[in-house]
Amino acid sequence: MMLPVYLGLLEKAERALASSYRQVAEGHGAEPDIYHLCQTLAKQCDQHEQALATVIERYGERPDDEPERLHAEEMSETRSGPLGLLRDLQDLYLLANLVDVTWMMIKQAALGLRDEQLIQVVSECESQVKVQLGWLTTRMKQAAPQALIVAQ
Repeated sequence: MMLPVYLGLLEKAERALASSYRQVAEGHGAEPDIYHLCQTLAKQCDQHEQALATVIERYGERPDDEPERLHAEEMSETRSGPLGLLRDLQDLYLLANLVDVTWMMIKQAALGLRDEQLIQVVSECESQVKVQLGWLTTRMKQAAPQALIVAQ
């Protein structure tokens, strides 16, 4: 069974996303909505990681022998200015999409296993990630004109 590989990948991705939300919150603290929402979304990711812990206790986790092509790396620094904010939001969006698609694959495994507890965990977490993606999309649309059109 390879589910433990994906559980480990998801745990790492949720941790990286939480850390990245916090990094963006601190780096763009002058934007009140960014600061507060990124802190809230980071806490959601922490809760997802805690929910995964019970699943990992049952199924375990293990590293994959395959080289990773997509890395769930946290952001180590933020960029500055309107363009920097847009690029940082885009980085968050890409990482959140990695989390989302990984939840989707784990959901398929849960359905195949008929594991009701795992299906419940996935449903709750997956729906929150979709809301995160929606907010990131909306915020990038809002930031794009200022960053891309207005002279810096």
